[in-house]
Amino acid sequence: MKFTLLFLACGIIAHAQTPTDSTKRYTTAWVKGTAPVIDGLLNDEAWEQVEWAGGDFRQVNPDKGKPASVQTKFKILYDDKNLYAIFRCYDPEPEKIVKRMSRRDSFDGDWVEIHIDSYYDKRTAFSFTASVSGVKSDEYVSNNGDDWDASWDPIWYMKTSIDKEGWIAEMRIPLSQLRFTNKEELVWGLNVQRRFFRNQENSRWQYIPPDAAGYVHLMGEMNGIKGIKPQKQLEIQPYLVTKAETFQREEGNPYATGTSSAADMGLDAKIGITSDITLDLTVNPDFGQVEADPSQVNLSAFELFFREQRPFFTEGANTLDFSFANNESNLFYSRRVGRQPQGWADPDKNGADGVNEYVKPVNRTKILGAAKLSGKNKKGFSWALMESVTAREYAEIDSLGHKRKEQVEPLTNYFVMRAQQDFNQANTVVGGMFTAVNRQLQNTDLTWLRRSAYTGGLDVLHHWSKRRYYISAKGMLSHVEGSAEAISVTQRSSVRFFQRPDNKHTEFDPNRKSLTGTGGQVVVGKKSGNLVSDLGVVWQSPELELNDAGFMPQTDIISQWFWMQYRILKPKGIARSQRFNINEWREYDFGGRNLNEGYNVNAHAEFKNFWQAGTGVTYRVRGASNSDLRGGPTLRYPGRLYYWGYINSDFRKKFYASLTPEFGFGNEHFARSIFMQLRLTWRPTNALNLSVAPSYSHNENEMQYVTTAEVSGEPRYIVARIDQNTVRMVIRATYMLTPNLSIQYYGQPFGTAGRYSKFKSITNASATEYVGRFVPLNPTFSANTYWVDENNDNVPDYSYGKPDFNFGQFRSNMVMRWEYIPGSTFFLVWTRERNGEFYDSHPEHKSYSFNFDQKGHNIFLMKFTYRFRA
Repeated sequence: MKFTLLFLACGIIAHAQTPTDSTKRYTTAWVKGTAPVIDGLLNDEAWEQVEWAGGDFRQVNPDKGKPASVQTKFKILYDDKNLYAIFRCYDPEPEKIVKRMSRRDSFDGDWVEIHIDSYYDKRTAFSFTASVSGVKSDEYVSNNGDDWDASWDPIWYMKTSIDKEGWIAEMRIPLSQLRFTNKEELVWGLNVQRRFFRNQENSRWQYIPPDAAGYVHLMGEMNGIKGIKPQKQLEIQPYLVTKAETFQREEGNPYATGTSSAADMGLDAKIGITSDITLDLTVNPDFGQVEADPSQVNLSAFELFFREQRPFFTEGANTLDFSFANNESNLFYSRRVGRQPQGWADPDKNGADGVNEYVKPVNRTKILGAAKLSGKNKKGFSWALMESVTAREYAEIDSLGHKRKEQVEPLTNYFVMRAQQDFNQANTVVGGMFTAVNRQLQNTDLTWLRRSAYTGGLDVLHHWSKRRYYISAKGMLSHVEGSAEAISVTQRSSVRFFQRPDNKHTEFDPNRKSLTGTGGQVVVGKKSGNLVSDLGVVWQSPELELNDAGFMPQTDIISQWFWMQYRILKPKGIARSQRFNINEWREYDFGGRNLNEGYNVNAHAEFKNFWQAGTGVTYRVRGASNSDLRGGPTLRYPGRLYYWGYINSDFRKKFYASLTPEFGFGNEHFARSIFMQLRLTWRPTNALNLSVAPSYSHNENEMQYVTTAEVSGEPRYIVARIDQNTVRMVIRATYMLTPNLSIQYYGQPFGTAGRYSKFKSITNASATEYVGRFVPLNPTFSANTYWVDENNDNVPDYSYGKPDFNFGQFRSNMVMRWEYIPGSTFFLVWTRERNGEFYDSHPEHKSYSFNFDQKGHNIFLMKFTYRFRA
């Protein structure tokens, strides 16, 4: 209650928001005569048909509202197929213009961009950015400027040049890349923004302060657009890929001969069904050029989250987003599509005694095809749906030359739909989402998978008081069906652990064939001015299941949080900007048990020398886990204290660095952790970017889960002290031969080693005193196994294997990417993975090494795409 009152009080306190300008208007014109030639030069007569706009840009940062240090002017023309724009970016010292090159959508160096709200819905816009070096960036803007999606890659044209007055950028944007209504005369939202790199200054034509409540609805207007018709986009992009692999040869294994090769083809397409509806298709997609996931060792009970990197799924991903719980859960997680097969082959099944059987690995489920249909109309109704089918996958088993197949993944259909409707000039948005996953379980070995899974959600977002305040509410429902075995697996999974012995509010039922759950979230907040905050609550019922189409690490949770930030977004004292945050949160399960309670304060600043620094402290008053004992009782932990900080040097320089230390200490000395990361970046030339980021972490935990044993049918939950050391180094190099031809390298040596000691058996997991929650064990060790004699009768009552681990891995990826014409690309890719032992045990000492002893797995790939446009 006290935090709720504080939140309401903060809404009453007056904190002045920098006012925006009155709406600016620019009048464009139809090109008469020859259209401008896109060469980055101000030498076309067509540009004389309109006057210059601008010259009065104002700073967004660092000195919000003040006139820009360097001014910018622009002109815009159009015809029946294209929009043309030219920008005159003044600079009194043109020799100091920063011409850094990078991959598309990296926004490096000096740049200028145009934002176009062609729907004129005051919620969405298209952004086109020209860097002085000739590199393009582009983004689809949604949710009134809250989301900027850089995965959107339209086809457009741009050139730049430098002269004695500064630099010039010239663009041609095909109207087929924009979406607008079929009207005789149109008004579009418009803004132009410039980045003056050496001053780290952003300025805008239509001034919108950085603490404004939203962005797109405050943009200026472009008038004078008459007689154009929406363009039906038709782009077809077939691809051809060839691949060769080398790997460790295994004698006698027909699937590990040391080499392999393959070729494949597929098709991507983008089709404008109407002016408001676009269809994206992919048939037999290939994502061989995508960077490898970072290496991880998971000691928790929960699934790890990996970000989506596949182009078909990243583009427009925000249109199918229904995230909640601080973005930890979502109704749609696209990496479910084409996932690693969930089943496995049994190489001994049907095999003769003493005969070696070999399995041909299946690492990914083949995506047969996928389609996304999206649209938006002039009445503010937007929608998107995705349909995808993944193949039935089989693992092939060889037994003395006789081959058989076992199904490891069923034929599966994924369907996702999202819709939203704007009301009250987009101050209110009402939406919904639906997902469906259906599997053909023709193989009885896969009956433990759910046959079907459905989720639905409704959401509403409402702003008031000139969008300074908002309330957001979401509700969701899930329903899964399958065999009794499948639903038993669901109930006993790490997401919920219904079988917990102290679980009094849910019940494990081995006969159930369906499960239905609910969830929801309510947030109220203030989003503009110097003081911003939000107060929220989220709940996920024990039966909620999202992990067929979505992502949810854990359910059976009710969470409450409060966050407040005071920010100074203009220079004051030694700082260019400052931010100060406070946080509070609590978590309960549906039985009312307090699982987590914590508080945090942190501060951040950018200084006038362009260095940045921040620090914070978090105190967890208490903690408890319903999952750490893997189906055992709720385990209570002492409180913990965390300290963290960071410092970044001036990234305008050719060499810059950042340092991030973190320290954690547990009450009762039950835990201690250290993390340290150093990132070094060097840009010896505008075309070359080198970075290396070594990190080290050490973790000590007296209550790390080991295993569950049984004595006369009674469980024994074994925990121990773990001493874990992890080393990682991320190496990146990018060399831009031209703005459209790049060579990029990513490498990650990774090693982790854990040693277990001081074994304990949990006796009273929720005891008030820490030492009352367990009894120490004194096992004997032989044959790589620990033996426990509980009653001291010299007969072991149970045993468990030595849990120590060491793992080393080196993943790397090198990609040459050449966009030889806009939208058409040629890739050369080398991917390598090498595994081994990170920790090598010796009688006298221990040593850590990245000298892996296994032969690397190399993939060499060549991919050619060509985009046909109509």
